Amino acid sequence: MAKGAELNDRQRTTPDLDELVRLFYDNPSELGEFTEVSAAETPEPFRELLAHDHHMTVTVERFHGSAVDVHVLKTDTVGSAYSRKILLSKQSDGKVVQFGIVRLHCDFLSDIVEREIKSEKIPVGRVLINHNVLRQVQLTSLWRVEPGQELSERLALSPGQVIYGRTALIFCDGEPAVELLEIVTP
Repeated sequence: MAKGAELNDRQRTTPDLDELVRLFYDNPSELGEFTEVSAAETPEPFRELLAHDHHMTVTVERFHGSAVDVHVLKTDTVGSAYSRKILLSKQSDGKVVQFGIVRLHCDFLSDIVEREIKSEKIPVGRVLINHNVLRQVQLTSLWRVEPGQELSERLALSPGQVIYGRTALIFCDGEPAVELLEIVTP
């Protein structure tokens, strides 16, 4: 079997929102209600934070003027796929600035990169950058998010506050190695 053959054609080109959410939630609406939107329909500062083909780690750090720490809330491993539900918080004051669900296809990562990611101490984007992995970030969709209770609490949102997120795919050395759901706070 060729490397990556276990991925179907759809997974090779775009992460599926429901599939990513279901990695950690029985019902996707527990996390929130998602509506796909265009970049033009995404208000600032969310558009600046999300509507691009760059690593969120770098974008969030630049926007907030602070390096970020990763907090891994839960992990799951199925075959060579390692998934985790995370928060990123600013080192400067501890404020949570991003919620994410990440699924990594470890067959496409070197052993050292995989070990460092699984150490749960450094954001995925920073690990890939630090190891000079040839990567391409592909924005696939932007989302208007009406957060559920858990997401509202984790991001310290006001009741009814709408936020935005994105799904993206990171190709490492030309292979679809990382599927992402990234939801940010303003």
